[in-house]
Amino acid sequence: MLFSVIVPVYNRVDEVRDLLESLEAQQVRNFEVVLVEDGSTVPCGDVAKEYAEKGLDVKYFYKDNEGRSIARNYGMERAKGDYFVFFDSDCVIPPAYFATLERCLAERPLDCFGGPDAAHSSFTTTQKAINYTMTSFLTTGGIRGGKVSLEKFTPRTFNMGFSRGVYDRVGGFREMFSEDIDMSTRIRQQGFSIGLFTEVPVWHKRRVDWRKFWRQVHVFGMSRITLKLLYPGSLKAVHCLPAVAVIGAVALLLCAIFWSPKFLLPLALYLIAIFIAALFATRSLVIAAKAVPAAIIQLGGYGTGFIKAYFTKIILGRGRDVAQEVEMRRGK
Repeated sequence: MLFSVIVPVYNRVDEVRDLLESLEAQQVRNFEVVLVEDGSTVPCGDVAKEYAEKGLDVKYFYKDNEGRSIARNYGMERAKGDYFVFFDSDCVIPPAYFATLERCLAERPLDCFGGPDAAHSSFTTTQKAINYTMTSFLTTGGIRGGKVSLEKFTPRTFNMGFSRGVYDRVGGFREMFSEDIDMSTRIRQQGFSIGLFTEVPVWHKRRVDWRKFWRQVHVFGMSRITLKLLYPGSLKAVHCLPAVAVIGAVALLLCAIFWSPKFLLPLALYLIAIFIAALFATRSLVIAAKAVPAAIIQLGGYGTGFIKAYFTKIILGRGRDVAQEVEMRRGK
């Protein structure tokens, strides 16, 4: 069994080096690496060449900037594997990943699979705090489709794979918000099996800048409305929770200003719960303290993105703006 690792890249030289270093350290070499440089101004071709000379099976392609989905499709068209495996360029892969993945597929031959993400011990405290909030049941981690989840599991492209048979029938990714959820939905509609392999996590560096993190989760919120327009009935009550949290928080703040500070108590209790849960999970006061603003940004960004898209695309009836989605995803 041969796996083709497809990685779209945009100005991530240092991250690509860390990713290739982790792939070189794999216990087995049952894979090829297909790097697709999506119009980067700081390309990583020299890094790819360096690791190819070390013996890693790396194929490097440079193309004009069109977005991650088109870059992934470009890579699949040139890949040789029986399975396509997708990582983000800011991931680091544990040494036993592909040995374990081959065993998991032998025991449970899924057509499409995904794995969890985690924070490596070398990551910064900010990265670890963001990772905690992105995977916590107390935030939007409960709607990401993980082991402890409020909805059916949906693989995400930071750690996702599917067979060549899936690709031949379903096709590639669409250049849109939440393209991985869209892809998983189309795969499921075609009757293919999808599942979670908890045994194959990746270490995901995530955003290290609060402003970029806000923008990322804001787009996540907007994407839920895009998916609703594409798949009527796909929007569940759980997906509305961040928007409800934003509206509730604003209402409580206004009540605290105009009536009584006691209205701040629910917000305070929730943030204390985030801090305590993060402290128990990470055993770090610094990470737990940073998890509080990370949770505020995550819920606030997601919730406001959801509200904005719902108002413009549904209430005002403007529908999807495909050109806007493609433009927002370029240079990422």
